[in-house]
Amino acid sequence: MIFSNNFAQEIEDMCNSNDNVSYIDAIVSWCDKNRIEVEVAAHWVKKEPTLRAKLQNEAENLNILKKGARLPI
Repeated sequence: MIFSNNFAQEIEDMCNSNDNVSYIDAIVSWCDKNRIEVEVAAHWVKKEPTLRAKLQNEAENLNILKKGARLPI
């Protein structure tokens, strides 16, 4: 089964439809539901620049990743 085509859209839908669902939680939940290893999902996240940026921002805010340089808005 090929899940990668709908992966990013389904994660976005999960985050937008439910209150307080983080991207990290949505990805892990999606993987559990579809019996896919998280490592496979990580490969798909790397291919989706928008999802990757949102996930990186969330990880930086949770202090999982070091905060990178940001341009002032």
